[in-house]
Amino acid sequence: MGSLRGILKRFAKYKWAVAVGIVSLLIVDGMQLVIPRIIKRAVDDLTTGALRREDLALYGFIVVGLALGIAGLRFYWRFLIIGTSRHVEEDLRNDIFSHLHRLSARYFAVTKTGDLMAHATNDIEAVRMSCGIGLVALIDALILGLATVGFMLALNVRLTLLALVPMPFIAFFTLRAGKLLHQRFEKVQATFSDLTERVRESVAGIRVVKAYSQEPYELERLASVGKEYVTRNVELVRVWGAFFPFITLLSSMSVVIVIYFGGRGVMLGAITTGDLVAFTSYLGILTWPMMAMGWVVNIMQRGAASMDRINRILETVPEIRDRDDAKDPGNVRGDIRFDGVTFRYEEGLEPALKDVNLSVPAGTTLGVIGRTGSGKSTICNLIVRLYDATSGSVTLDGRDVSSLTLGGLRSAVGYVPQDTFLFSDTIRENIRFGALDATDDQVLGAAKVAGILDELREFPAGLDTVIGERGVTLSGGQKQRIAIARGLVTDPAVIVLDDALSSVDTATEEKIQKELKDALRGKTSIVVSHRISSIRGADQIVVVDEGRIVERGTHAELLGEKGLYASIYERQLLEAEMDEEDIAG
Repeated sequence: MGSLRGILKRFAKYKWAVAVGIVSLLIVDGMQLVIPRIIKRAVDDLTTGALRREDLALYGFIVVGLALGIAGLRFYWRFLIIGTSRHVEEDLRNDIFSHLHRLSARYFAVTKTGDLMAHATNDIEAVRMSCGIGLVALIDALILGLATVGFMLALNVRLTLLALVPMPFIAFFTLRAGKLLHQRFEKVQATFSDLTERVRESVAGIRVVKAYSQEPYELERLASVGKEYVTRNVELVRVWGAFFPFITLLSSMSVVIVIYFGGRGVMLGAITTGDLVAFTSYLGILTWPMMAMGWVVNIMQRGAASMDRINRILETVPEIRDRDDAKDPGNVRGDIRFDGVTFRYEEGLEPALKDVNLSVPAGTTLGVIGRTGSGKSTICNLIVRLYDATSGSVTLDGRDVSSLTLGGLRSAVGYVPQDTFLFSDTIRENIRFGALDATDDQVLGAAKVAGILDELREFPAGLDTVIGERGVTLSGGQKQRIAIARGLVTDPAVIVLDDALSSVDTATEEKIQKELKDALRGKTSIVVSHRISSIRGADQIVVVDEGRIVERGTHAELLGEKGLYASIYERQLLEAEMDEEDIAG
């Protein structure tokens, strides 16, 4: 019931349209109830021989007029009520999409994309159905049903009570089946999420699948989930398939009762032929509300189950959000400090960072290096508040980053993450994604600094070249350089490059570093890399190992310490010499 109330609350925004639609629906119901009365009069007059030709024409004219009125108003209420359900669907889609963008990175780390896609498709469709045809069926089941019974009582109380004998059985079966429908539909939706995720993952990784010739294996996995989805649907259909015929059977029993006892009443003179015809007509009208009860249960249960799933998303509070007292950072100098920062991604896991103390004065460059999984990327994530420190503080210009608005903080920091993501759009739109008002000159300038400009000129349509899904038509190095250009085009006070040159060859890296050195002069820059060549010119270098900063200093100072940094440097020198020998050979 809580879920259904949530659906009705969304209808409140369009209350006037819904109200007019409901009034039109009630007028249609009223017109339907009048027609059997007209037929009764005509049949009684015909039976007694009192029917004149002009009376017959009048009755026919009235019935035709009512039918035309029913047709017109039926279109009107459908336009208003069903149309409003489409508006509710639109609002719900926008709310989910907007809320997903507010949720924190941790949420997406533990939630499957298939689940979210199912919420945005099947679940919203089920809610829309409950808002539209479900509301109509509910009103007809209650108002038209009760009104019809009232008209039947006015004709013959005894016959009405006999005709309603099957009704308690319908109510009992409806209540029992409703709960079962709700449970089984939730299982269907959950399996649909798994199926959607299976397809999405297989398509996203199609190049890996083909590289390892695992198409048959992927088909087998999809078939397994598909069979489960079919099984869940069959279990649901079994309940619904039994429900609808049973309702029809009970409704038919009412017809049998009326024909038997009503026919005897006509023969005995207890009721007129017109009463029996009208009563039979009303029973025909009552059949739909009785069946509508089944529709209401099915549609409302599906809508409620889907709304439950949607609410789990909408009620999820973003872990990373603006505080009530958050302020815009204003003009940022770029002084960054980590004071006793400890961070773990999940409770119970080993901390990714342990008691990190770090100072990056404004306008300087910090190089960060360390083994894989040592915590380098975590430092970057905390600066832009993709996560918050478990303990300690991260400050920008002396203010805790959690006290700044997310929009202001992330506008001041240009962040190029390790995982390069490009949209299926033109190169221009990918670069200016962080600054939608950027001019072509700014885009070209950023591309030049990132070392991608010359290659852009060789592309078929230059900046207007569409690069395909996730930049599939580009090399790894090209994608990284476009991502760097995206981070630079915003002209941020702080630039964070998280291993942003890992796919670039050494010669191109040196060229980019020269351009970056000029472009970032006076800005605070943090460069994370697994290659010493990317950070050796930094004002300060820190070596991270197992979540701790184990060494810090300049390139020369760290080499002199003969520690982990020197070990990494010597190993990379040796690898470079071996590569040169291989090329020479």
